[in-house]
Amino acid sequence: MKKIGIVGAGAMGSGIAQVAAQSGVEVVLYDVSAQSLERSMAQLRSTLQKLVEKFKLDEAASAAIWQNIRTTTSMAELAESEMVIEAIVEQADVKKKLFVELETIVSPDCVLASNTSSLSITGLASACQHSHRVVGLHFFNPAPLMPLVEIIPALQTSSALPERLHALMIDWKKTPVVAKDTPGFIVNRVARPFYSEALRIYEEGLASMRQIDAAMRHIGFRMGPFELMDLIGNDVNYSVTRSVFEMFYYDPRYRPSITQLKHVEAGWFGRKTGRGYYDYTAPAAEEEPHSERFDFVHERILTMLINEAYDALYLGIASAKDLDLSMTKGVNYPQGLIAWGEAVGRERIAAQMTALYERYQEDRYRLTPALR
Repeated sequence: MKKIGIVGAGAMGSGIAQVAAQSGVEVVLYDVSAQSLERSMAQLRSTLQKLVEKFKLDEAASAAIWQNIRTTTSMAELAESEMVIEAIVEQADVKKKLFVELETIVSPDCVLASNTSSLSITGLASACQHSHRVVGLHFFNPAPLMPLVEIIPALQTSSALPERLHALMIDWKKTPVVAKDTPGFIVNRVARPFYSEALRIYEEGLASMRQIDAAMRHIGFRMGPFELMDLIGNDVNYSVTRSVFEMFYYDPRYRPSITQLKHVEAGWFGRKTGRGYYDYTAPAAEEEPHSERFDFVHERILTMLINEAYDALYLGIASAKDLDLSMTKGVNYPQGLIAWGEAVGRERIAAQMTALYERYQEDRYRLTPALR
């Protein structure tokens, strides 16, 4: 593919445009707002300048990337695109309306890709006359830096399209994985216990937020759960958690936390509001030193994560290789959860999950059949 259209000049759309342009692709970046397009290009110019200053790009390469992107407020300019990637508001009805309009503009062979992080690709495809060319192409933020891309075929998607996009993403210097079209795909499904079990441990009064974060950093995670939720934004993280919970027919494993809900209701979204689980307007507190007394924290959270990864494997959500790539390349886990589970030992993980279930008698702690 040499000509790509992108709809939406926000952070994700602009980032994807940069990724494609760096690979020599002609990009047409469309947005209804001329101001959004101006901000996007100003940010791109600043980014390219910094890359040149750091000797990560030379002047010629920077100029070529700049030349590969043109902006427009006219959707008709997307007519010659071989693929259009939408990166607009995370609302199914809005995305469906966009795809319906795009079908009147682009050729029947043009791929229509959604950057959604959680919506049903099958549902989006159902709005299209040529539903076989609709696919999920989920980049992670910031797109130029994060290597992972989840490729999600809908039920209607042509069988040849995922393989074609897999090769294209490699050309774009990305790490592609293929996921079944189920809630949360890979990363937003498998990563849920990292947040939810940390919140549960805190709510039980077994450890403080700082102690939980320290315990997870101790085993190689770059950030603890509460630090990461504050970085992502509690409003965003809670919304994804609630969405996955509802789409899985209220499976207790994905139940949202009252603690997080209260932080959202208070407007304590995290770093972007100056207050989340931590107060960023106050002088930075010293990091909590690791204590062996809290090893149970990382053992419990890691057990839940590994159990979830094996369950995704059992249900055919993705291959073991793609599951591990997703967690290391998408959310920077120290190692893939399937490989981690093999290292810890399946019997040990099964025993720990069984002990949790016996303690709480909640379906939240059920052992995956893959490890039973």
